[in-house]
Amino acid sequence: QVQLVESGGGLVQAGGSLRLSCVVSGRSFGTYIMGWFRQAPGKEREFVSHISGSGDSAYYAGSVKGRFTVSRDNAKSTVYLQMNSLKPEDTAVYYCVAGGSLGSWYSPTVQDFAYWGQGTQVTVSS
Repeated sequence: QVQLVESGGGLVQAGGSLRLSCVVSGRSFGTYIMGWFRQAPGKEREFVSHISGSGDSAYYAGSVKGRFTVSRDNAKSTVYLQMNSLKPEDTAVYYCVAGGSLGSWYSPTVQDFAYWGQGTQVTVSS
């Protein structure tokens, strides 16, 4: 059984930073593609970023590219999302996800990821 537990969300002013963490229990963490999705009130869940099992490849949604950085520590079974220059439109519940493979590296979907965390709230005030 794979379980994902996020932490690090909170309230921050526009322009500020937060770092989300996601600890994964279960075997073979290094074999999973890890990622982050988010969901704002009244909106559909949207892709944010994902990173390969080795950590040498990552991909970002256009809305966060250049501001967010995804990384992972396979020894700690943990994936991170460093969020800088936060904007009010980044306000959402952020979900950590894990999957074995993607239909397309550049067009990840909700269905690509079998395992989801419970989510952590990020609120950016203007």
